[in-house]
Amino acid sequence: MPLNFQAVQFLTSATTLSGCPPDSGKEVVFCGRSNAGKSSVINTLTGNRNLARTSKTPGRTQMINFFSVSSTQRLVDLPGYGYAKVSASITANWQKNLDEFLESRKCLRGAVLLMDIRHPLKDSDRIMINWLKSINLPIHILLTKSDKLSKNNKLRALSDTIKELGQKISCQTFSSTQKDGLDSLEKSIKEWLE
Repeated sequence: MPLNFQAVQFLTSATTLSGCPPDSGKEVVFCGRSNAGKSSVINTLTGNRNLARTSKTPGRTQMINFFSVSSTQRLVDLPGYGYAKVSASITANWQKNLDEFLESRKCLRGAVLLMDIRHPLKDSDRIMINWLKSINLPIHILLTKSDKLSKNNKLRALSDTIKELGQKISCQTFSSTQKDGLDSLEKSIKEWLE
């Protein structure tokens, strides 16, 4: 049965591994810095503006949020990283939970790593990429907010990012407001979930 992202529904939120749904089926995680626009991307992908909570305050997603695509397929919104105004103790706790989740979750099939196209490949992004590589989780880079740049600057940012990352990581531009790049994102996720 073909995947229908319009049928995606919120499933549950968890702050610890024990609170997560059973480790079965297939999952794709969305990760990135706190201001990269994860919630907006998930809402654009599903055609539901109210599915994932968006906020003007970075660092609001403090739980692991699960969305059901089908009974055996899920999208997972991870807490954002790299936001300075969140206290050190909260950051350390997030990090511990995320490390445990990514290391132990057997049903993970891929990671969509979001970066603001105007500020790609910060140190925290490089750490995340290396971490995902170390656990052999396939990565698809989404350069978000591409509508904020001119066509030439957008292409240059994409080219520079691909050049630094090498050919083994797929990379694309994306705009939630213009739905630019939606087809490519859907294709990557379908390859992992189907």
